[in-house]
Amino acid sequence: MIANFKSSTLAGYKIELVADSEAAAERFSAALEPFAAAISAFELAPGGAWRVEAYAAEEPEAAALAAALGDAAAGPPPPHHVAPLPSVDWLAENRRDFPPLACGRFFIHGSHFEGKVPAARFGLLIDAATAFGSGEHDTTRLCLTALERLRRQGRISNPLDLGCGSGILSLAAALLWRVPVLGSDLDPESVRVARANARLNRLAGLVHVVEGDGYRAPAIAKRRPFDLIVANILARPLCRLAPTLARHLAPGGVAILSGLLIEQEAQVLAAHRSQGLALTMRLRSKAWSALVVRRRSA
Repeated sequence: MIANFKSSTLAGYKIELVADSEAAAERFSAALEPFAAAISAFELAPGGAWRVEAYAAEEPEAAALAAALGDAAAGPPPPHHVAPLPSVDWLAENRRDFPPLACGRFFIHGSHFEGKVPAARFGLLIDAATAFGSGEHDTTRLCLTALERLRRQGRISNPLDLGCGSGILSLAAALLWRVPVLGSDLDPESVRVARANARLNRLAGLVHVVEGDGYRAPAIAKRRPFDLIVANILARPLCRLAPTLARHLAPGGVAILSGLLIEQEAQVLAAHRSQGLALTMRLRSKAWSALVVRRRSA
């Protein structure tokens, strides 16, 4: 499931369509963002079609909606349906459907969970909210797995979580290494949520979250170079930011790159290899990938 929530209570309209692949569902979801307060995509059959659902506070203008979907399709817009909806608190609904999730040594749960975190597990309290990163998406789990494997390889002292969303990966790094972690996101709401999650998990003393586009935040410039950069974003920005990532990565430092589909690995790797970074680890889950690259030591 792909999910993006911008607000809690919605009363308005539901936009529905069917995409022929997960990649197409991603494109249509992005195209619907200007019209919607919440977007979800669900796989209808393994390796097959996906249903995309978007929830808008106001009825979208038909021509503008069709044009946006047509741009995403690079042709005629796909068949889509717009229907009115009653008022529903979708975040509350989603939280009820969000069971605890185990990922390696991490145990991710919402505030509604009344049980105990299993022994020898790191508990992460993350509610479904208005920022990406509840642990359900494959890319988040791949990054958590990569972080855990890197912990077994050695010490990290200065990590950066670029495009931190809910802050889940920042919190995970703080738990694994018990060092200050810098998180950044260009979305002010994600920054607010990540800071709140740091407080909820009693890690506000270690996790500092700032607003910034790419590597432009002053806090990033002040703390560079980083011996670990986590960037769970998308393939295109990963490629575009590869030269900047290399400049911010310490000699011998590692970067976890995710948010990319398996078929996008080659282009992302080429962009980072051209900056002198070498692949050291590759993780895959269904259609998604996470790549770990390392800068040569001085």
